[in-house]
Amino acid sequence: MVNDTLQGPADGPSDPYYCELNGDRGKRIPQLERVRERLKNLDISTLVARAREAENELFNLGITFTVYSDKDAIDRILPFDVIPRVLTAGEWQIIESGVVQRVKALNLFLWDIYHDGKILADGVVPKALVLGNSNYRPEMRGLDPPCGTYIHINGTDIVRDREGRFRVLEDNGRAPSGVSYVVENRHLMQRAFPDLLAGLKVRPVSNYGEQLMARLREVAPGGISDPSIVLLSPGVYNSAYFEHIFLAREMGVPLVEGRDLVVEDDRVYMRTLAGLARVDVIYRRINDDFLDPEAFNPTSMLGVAGLMRAAHAGRVTLANAVGTGVADDKAVYAYVPQIIRYYLAEEPIIDNVETHICGTKEGLDYTLANLERLVVKPVGESGGYGIVVGPKASRTEIEACRKQILADPDNFISQPMIDLSVCPTLAGDKVQPRHVDLRPYAVTGKETWVLPGGLTRVALKEGSIIVNSSQGGGTKDTWVLVEDGA
Repeated sequence: MVNDTLQGPADGPSDPYYCELNGDRGKRIPQLERVRERLKNLDISTLVARAREAENELFNLGITFTVYSDKDAIDRILPFDVIPRVLTAGEWQIIESGVVQRVKALNLFLWDIYHDGKILADGVVPKALVLGNSNYRPEMRGLDPPCGTYIHINGTDIVRDREGRFRVLEDNGRAPSGVSYVVENRHLMQRAFPDLLAGLKVRPVSNYGEQLMARLREVAPGGISDPSIVLLSPGVYNSAYFEHIFLAREMGVPLVEGRDLVVEDDRVYMRTLAGLARVDVIYRRINDDFLDPEAFNPTSMLGVAGLMRAAHAGRVTLANAVGTGVADDKAVYAYVPQIIRYYLAEEPIIDNVETHICGTKEGLDYTLANLERLVVKPVGESGGYGIVVGPKASRTEIEACRKQILADPDNFISQPMIDLSVCPTLAGDKVQPRHVDLRPYAVTGKETWVLPGGLTRVALKEGSIIVNSSQGGGTKDTWVLVEDGA
């Protein structure tokens, strides 16, 4: 039976990590206990067999992602663990309200830095950190996006520490990926494990496309009541192309590439068999640099010349807006608590992880003196690339990291290594604890809606705290209980 790592909250008080399925020790939540009991009663061979069936289904459905650095296996399925992560209603309320607060503050921050710059003049955030940031786009100055919304789709990476407290690890306000796995994981669990879900009140996730469409309609230029919306993709060779297809289908909108669009008289049109059709809102999955060769990289073959002119003329809405990368820069991240206090006059609902900015003397000195105890991250990277986990690194790796920091301190931050919470996870023919994080997805128009649960990423390698798919991580279905009681 599946039993070893599924003990109740009163068992194993010396366990070093917070367990997501056991919850607070001494506090029994009937629905969590019901899930534990159902898992305990599953024979391990049955669990393994169902997991293999689920993996085959993912492959047959073409649910893949791309690893550009792996020349031998470019397209692969994203590993899926069949033991769900369960969040109580109370836990979700904290996460949801914290994400909404954060997105609201970051949108106000973006409007400010591209208009009056009051937060910079007041010295709350260093001016050089923003204006000298590679993601800051002078082309956005003075542009007024509908509803003041720059970040329409946001993914906030949240972790849980040893005491069970939630912490924001980073923000993703450019083109966060992974939401397709949230929906597909749920569908997979409903087919493969209906007995686990039976009778449990779990919040649905299948209406994400509907919610996203509603928010994008709200930000159509000029208040158009029935806007034409498209999803702009770099094409089939992009790592998230499966997701682009999935989202276009869920939203019921055309999936287009740059060659399918044209700008005439500062209006965007889509080429169709019947001629040119107006486009009002573009959900774009192309980075700023390649979006508009007229405004940015003139050699780009992926984007559409003139998009920025159309945006400034108020004739198209780009989601997410150009220049949002400043708000999810890993150095700017350190100032988000101050940003929340500045614009909202509120304390952060979910705290940051303590962060040291190597571009400052204080942060650099502290980082270099404590490399063996810290996690060092390059500010411009994503996907887990370039991270050095000091407590797990060799002496050679530590010294190489020191040289990189000294050569370009502005490019690095450091954080203490958080003892990430764990979830029971199928590892071969055993169930073992593995570290997890959570990426809730928020969509914003006039208001913000947060998809209940989000993407739980799991570090499948024993002892690893790197959950990114590009670094060997997988995903779990995330269940948000409607209520905490039975």
